[in-house]
Amino acid sequence: MAQFQEMMRQQLESSMHTELEKLLDTTTGAEREVSRKDFEGFKNLFHRFLQVKGPSVEWLKIQRPPEESIQPYDRIEARGLPDNVADCLNKLVVVKLNGGLGTSMGCKGPKSLISVRNENTFLDLTVQQIEHLNKTYNTDVPLVLMNSFNTDEDTKKILQKYTHHRVKIHTFNQSRYPRINKESLLPVASSLNINGQSTEGWYPPGHGDIYASFYNSGLLDQLIQQGKEYIFVSNIDNLGATVDLHILRHLVSQPNGKRCEFVMEVTDKTRADVKGGTLIQYEGKLRLLEIAQVPKAHVDEFKSVSKFKIFNTNNLWISLSAIKRLQEQKAMNMEIIVNPKTLDGGQNVVQLETAVGAAIKSFDYALGINVPRSRFLPVKTTSDLLLVMSNLYSLDAGSLTMSPRREFPTTPHVKLGSSFTKVQEYLTRFESIPDMLELDHLTVSGDVTFGKNVSLKGTVIIIANHGDRIDIPAGSMLENKIVSGNLRILDH
Repeated sequence: MAQFQEMMRQQLESSMHTELEKLLDTTTGAEREVSRKDFEGFKNLFHRFLQVKGPSVEWLKIQRPPEESIQPYDRIEARGLPDNVADCLNKLVVVKLNGGLGTSMGCKGPKSLISVRNENTFLDLTVQQIEHLNKTYNTDVPLVLMNSFNTDEDTKKILQKYTHHRVKIHTFNQSRYPRINKESLLPVASSLNINGQSTEGWYPPGHGDIYASFYNSGLLDQLIQQGKEYIFVSNIDNLGATVDLHILRHLVSQPNGKRCEFVMEVTDKTRADVKGGTLIQYEGKLRLLEIAQVPKAHVDEFKSVSKFKIFNTNNLWISLSAIKRLQEQKAMNMEIIVNPKTLDGGQNVVQLETAVGAAIKSFDYALGINVPRSRFLPVKTTSDLLLVMSNLYSLDAGSLTMSPRREFPTTPHVKLGSSFTKVQEYLTRFESIPDMLELDHLTVSGDVTFGKNVSLKGTVIIIANHGDRIDIPAGSMLENKIVSGNLRILDH
């Protein structure tokens, strides 16, 4: 039986290699070379995908990480700022994951170009933050954007507007992998072309691809030659992921032989984060455990806030020389995420992906730091957007901080209904963003609009049933209220 399975595997691999060669023959020159490199990575992933049997972790082997492997942020902060901030900063590169589109929020083009605050986009805020550091400390911290084939062209056009800012900006592209037919396990694309319909045949393989594509681009070596030692990697839509000088000091002040090569910022789980990946001790190494790797019988246990108390924010500090070493030794090992998708025509495909944090087990002296929740402020939906546009936050040099006028540090829970999903629709429903300083919980469902200078406090639930409409009048103050039925306000 095992022999038969091995034969089948070899046959599938051989067919895949033949198809990939055919795809390469549909182009020439530089594009062919780039695709050939991409396909090397894909073949490796496909080979491992065919080998995998069952869950990648044995549940009984999972242990809680030892105390010293996840340090509280307070302990790192207590050591104070470095004596020479500029020296530390000059060893740092900021990398933002910029491969995603704004489609889930109803926007065309890269997500990083959506306006989030005072007409500033995610990218604007990032540039402002780094420019502020470079001006304040007279340093040269560069910004690197990892684009995908979906975002590269639009991002490069917009980068011209930062020419006179004090930030050097570099970009590199993550790989482009072929989607595979769920039945035949062969590529669905018929050529390397990515115009119109044929884009459906391709995908960027998750942010775990950063190591290989950063290395292959030549940018990694270039930065090492400039004396850079660490990258700070985060999702571009996490507005809490700013450069933290205390964590940077902790990294660069370690003795050389024991230098920490990988820091993952984690934060305490709340009920809203039950699906987030967590850190575990497994076979003597720190490891990231994602919900997709958990055997079905243990999913509830994984989601429990009592057993797994923290989750990964995807703010990571990684040694450049360690990435180079692991890439050259081909020792970077990340679990495969199998992501099933259905194309517009109804065809079922599979995407093989990896996650950047999953490589933690390949690095030496890896460490988790339990950071304040404020370092995790992702904007995934218009509900998140409402929070960051409101007076709950103040904006200073590209960084958002919770307003000192809010009496408790937690953010309100906001759930906006399907009429608010798309950014354009959402914006037309608010004449101005309500005062939310004293809000705990807001649920809005149905056809609802908000007039100017509305104030929301405590728990507010507004539900317009199908066919009804609710206009919240300008200047209203709603405190611990449920509003339902029909309320139309018409101009006289």
